[in-house]
Amino acid sequence: MRNFAILAGFGYEILSKDKTKAMKTVETLNEGLKREYRVTITAKDIDARVDDEVKSIAPTVRMPGFRPGKVPPNLIRKMHGAALSADALNKAIDQGVRDLMAKEKLRPALQPAVTLADDYEAGKDAELTVALEVLPEIEAPSIEGLKLERLTVPADDKAVMAKIEEFAAQMKRFEEAPKSKKAATGDQVIIDFAGSVDGVAFDGGTGEDMAVEIGSGQLIPGFEDQLVGTKVGDEKVLKVTFPDEYPVENLKGKPAEFAITVKELKVPAASKIDDDFAKSLGLESLDKLKELMKDQVEQEHNGLTRTYMKRKLLDQLAASHDFDVPPTMVEAEFNQIWQQLEHEVSHEEDPEAAKAELEKDRDDYHAIAVRRVRLGLLLSEIGQAHGVQVSNQEMQRLIAQAAQQYRPEDRQRFIEYVQQDALAAAQLRAPLYEDKVVDFLFEKAEISDRETTREELEAAIEADDDGHVHGPGCGHDHDHDAKPAKKAAAKKPAAKKDAVKEEAKEEKVEAEPKKAPAKKAEAAPAKKAEDKPAAAKKAAPAKAAAAEKAEPAKKAPAKKAAAKK
Repeated sequence: MRNFAILAGFGYEILSKDKTKAMKTVETLNEGLKREYRVTITAKDIDARVDDEVKSIAPTVRMPGFRPGKVPPNLIRKMHGAALSADALNKAIDQGVRDLMAKEKLRPALQPAVTLADDYEAGKDAELTVALEVLPEIEAPSIEGLKLERLTVPADDKAVMAKIEEFAAQMKRFEEAPKSKKAATGDQVIIDFAGSVDGVAFDGGTGEDMAVEIGSGQLIPGFEDQLVGTKVGDEKVLKVTFPDEYPVENLKGKPAEFAITVKELKVPAASKIDDDFAKSLGLESLDKLKELMKDQVEQEHNGLTRTYMKRKLLDQLAASHDFDVPPTMVEAEFNQIWQQLEHEVSHEEDPEAAKAELEKDRDDYHAIAVRRVRLGLLLSEIGQAHGVQVSNQEMQRLIAQAAQQYRPEDRQRFIEYVQQDALAAAQLRAPLYEDKVVDFLFEKAEISDRETTREELEAAIEADDDGHVHGPGCGHDHDHDAKPAKKAAAKKPAAKKDAVKEEAKEEKVEAEPKKAPAKKAEAAPAKKAEDKPAAAKKAAPAKAAAAEKAEPAKKAPAKKAAAKK
């Protein structure tokens, strides 16, 4: 429907073609990037929408004494008037906000805040307050003169064999130990266990024939350590405390006891890397294994190369562009950074001291949030200016991949949610869109190549780490932000220094507005009792939000038939 504006008093009146529906808007705030409007939706508009809804549902309404589809409109209004009026009002408000955005050519930074006047009554005009922050007007971003160095690392035989040895270590085998041997770190013990809190057994706390590798860190703190020195036949009571973040609510922070019996003790078996080892993995030969591992090493090296190049690219963009950014976007970004950092320092030896040290750098992390938002907007602007797009096919693939994280019965609901919610779709699209913009800029940049070693490439990235902070909060895997030089020499808590560096290989910045995704359904299958007990399993650390997606607590494993349920 084409709308046109007529100057009306201090505001605008937008009329539709039939001129029976009117919406008045008055701008009440225009300060920096903040905008606020008073919007009046007429009672005629709302009533007309109710009439439309009555006509729409009339064929399906059933009422005694009337044939299907022949119930008079006035009776339908009488029966469903309140619900129809509420629905019509919601639709009118939604359309009114859309018309406002189109008329004023507004680009909201985040979802506008829409408030209906407290004194609204059915049958009267509806007065709304629409408050929002708009995206800044960014001058055509300059992408000329970009110069980058591409550090490349060949996947030589030494690197390939190192990767195979690393893989072999992960495929650790165990063999029976002498009966007299006492368990040590690195050994595997097979135990039966029965857990209790305050002398009462709890669900998931009993199991048989569970294999525990001492020192693996798979179980709650203190459990594995107390197995050191045990031998076959030993019975022992282990005293532990469940972590505060443990996924089972009634066990969080609770002291517990586990009565265990050591049934078997095994020691690591030597792994010989040869054709037989490759065949144990289902491959034809060691040469075939080397081919596969070479591909993996090349992928890792390419990832490191891209990380280094992208950091240098973002540094150049940040240095050459400066503009105001929406405060609400900055605060949302900062809050995500800060929440992750507070979570990290809570696990320090002295959490209070670590938190106090962290507080000293609050302003610096706020500056990092500003940088992230500015870079995200800048990349988005560059992409739009140069026609970078995420195709429908790419988007459908993204949605399908994200849906796999949910239980089968919840996947379709997630897909429908993303398809219906523009901001959720934008959040899902953002990482791929950003990568495509970065690839576009790589194509435009003048790139010089230099071969180096993996150690030197990692050292170059680590050198950036000394002056940059890798924080959570971007909604993606990683980010890269300049840390003010004045803090470079200061001692930092380990959590603040590393934030999410360990789980991220490539920095990300938000290129589109974010919205928290639908609550993630539990997707992990129950583990068997012989794998590890739910009661003794370490809780998965919380991951960064706004993309970030929290790891769902896994179900307690099914217990053996003999265990009480």
